[in-house]
Amino acid sequence: MIKLGAFQIHRILEMELPFLELEVMFPNATLAEVEALLPQLQPWCVDGDRRMLIAVQSYLVQTPRDLILLDTCVGCGKTNDRFPFWADRDDRSWLDRLQATGHRAEDVTFVLCSHLHSDHSGWNTQKRDGRWVPTFPNATYVFSKREVQYAMDHEPEIYAENVLPVIEAGHARLIDIGHHGPEDASGVVSGDAKITEGVWLQPTPGHTPGHVAIHLESEGQHAVMWGDLCHSPAQCFHPDWSYRRDWDGELSAQSRRALLGDCAQSGHMVLSSHFPPPSVGRIAAAGGAFRFDYDKTD
Repeated sequence: MIKLGAFQIHRILEMELPFLELEVMFPNATLAEVEALLPQLQPWCVDGDRRMLIAVQSYLVQTPRDLILLDTCVGCGKTNDRFPFWADRDDRSWLDRLQATGHRAEDVTFVLCSHLHSDHSGWNTQKRDGRWVPTFPNATYVFSKREVQYAMDHEPEIYAENVLPVIEAGHARLIDIGHHGPEDASGVVSGDAKITEGVWLQPTPGHTPGHVAIHLESEGQHAVMWGDLCHSPAQCFHPDWSYRRDWDGELSAQSRRALLGDCAQSGHMVLSSHFPPPSVGRIAAAGGAFRFDYDKTD
C-alpha cells in the first residue's frame, strides 16, 4: 500500500509477461541504441531476448470521500483480435486481489480509464446471464468523448464489450477533454478536468486521441498515473521512441516529453501502468532526457 497524504493507493496486478522486443515495440529505435541501453534495463524490465517485460495492472485509490479505480486491465471472456493471448481469459484473480485490499467492487465510486485499449478497460464490465454489465455497479465511469468515438470507429469489439454496456446502464460520464485536428496542428489541448477533490485528468494525446494522465494530490503530495504515455523505462531515456500502435507517434512523443519534464522538475510520484514491479517511482533529468528511479519498497 502506498501513502500519498491522506490517500491510500493499492497496486492491483493482473499479470506479468514478456512482450515485444524493444526494437519491434519502438520502430524508430535503432538496434544499436537498444543494445547500448540494455545494461540499464536488464534484468528487471527487459529479458535476455530484448523483450520488454510488462505488468498489466490497476491502481485503487482510497480518498477521504471516494474509492477510485484507475484503469481496469484485460478482464475475462473478452474478444481480442489484436492480442489473441488476451482473449477469452477466465482468470478472475484480479477481482480477488481487489477484494484483498479490504474493498468490494460495490464500494468503487469512480472508474477512470487513461484510455480505452483492451488492457486498460477490460474489467469495466463482466458477463452475467449472457450479457455484459458494469463490474462496479455503484461507480461513475468517466470517459473522454473523443476516446469513446475513437473506440467506436477503430476498436468496435472494445466499445461493444467494455464501453457501451456502461453507457446503456447509465453509469457513464462523458467529458470533453483534449483536442487535436487540422485547425490545431500543434496538438494544443484543452484544460484539465477535475473529477473529485484532489483528482483530475490531464489530456496527453498521442497514444490515442483521448488519452489522459490521472493526477492525485493530497496534503501537498502529488502522484500521476500516466497510462500508456510510457510503456517502458526505455522511453524515459528516449522520449522520442513511440510505440508502434500509437495513433500519432509524434504527438505521443510531445506529450511524453512534456509530462516527463514536469515530473522531473516537480518530483511527483509516478504510478506506471506497464513497468514491472516495482512500478512506482520518480523521474530524474538525465542529460537531455530522463531516468525512472523506481521505489524498491513497492
